[in-house]
Amino acid sequence: MIFIGVALLVAAGLALMISADAGTLIGLNQQQTGQLVPLLIILIVVAGGMFSRRRRFAELFGGLVLWVGIFGVAIVGYTLRDDIQGLAGRVFGELSPGIAVVDSDAGTATFRRGMGGHFQVRANINGADIPLIFDTGASAVVLTSEDARKAGIDTDALRYTVSVSTANGMGKAASVRLDNMNVGGIERQGVRAFVAEEHALDTSLLGMTFLETLKRYAVSSNSLELVD
Repeated sequence: MIFIGVALLVAAGLALMISADAGTLIGLNQQQTGQLVPLLIILIVVAGGMFSRRRRFAELFGGLVLWVGIFGVAIVGYTLRDDIQGLAGRVFGELSPGIAVVDSDAGTATFRRGMGGHFQVRANINGADIPLIFDTGASAVVLTSEDARKAGIDTDALRYTVSVSTANGMGKAASVRLDNMNVGGIERQGVRAFVAEEHALDTSLLGMTFLETLKRYAVSSNSLELVD
């Protein structure tokens, strides 16, 4: 009976807090304060189980401190949710190089620098997942012959007439158009690209024919940000 009375008092207090917008005291608006009600109700129900049977005072006090701590962590987590989300994105980027952290609202895709010092970018080209190295020195997107075949390009039918400079020296490449290219949710059609001849290139490159279609791109510290 005592617990029921306490629960009613807490419920009444919550209603007054929401109506008075008391959440502003801890940086929450009225809607956010209201969203905490289900959590508090759950805590009240669980606490009811503690009072429903006799326990020693030390056990009761310990349980109360535990639930106060859980509630405090939940409040802090909710308040810092944007920072926590950003931190989680950075950790995910470190553990999964080449995978973009996408902010759909801002139209951005962010990549973390790899262990080798390069920005590896995982792209989808003509339906095939292909890793690229971000390279502003490349005048165009350049695919290795192997990656080109993955993207459905008939490399045997290409004419390798364009001279290109690669990490392996001078080589030949063929000019192509990519039907579809998606990098971190940023999608383009008809991107001009080169396909390097066999063994002329070790890794495909994300070059200027894609980058110049963006609103902007920026490198800061260990992050690469592409903005659609």
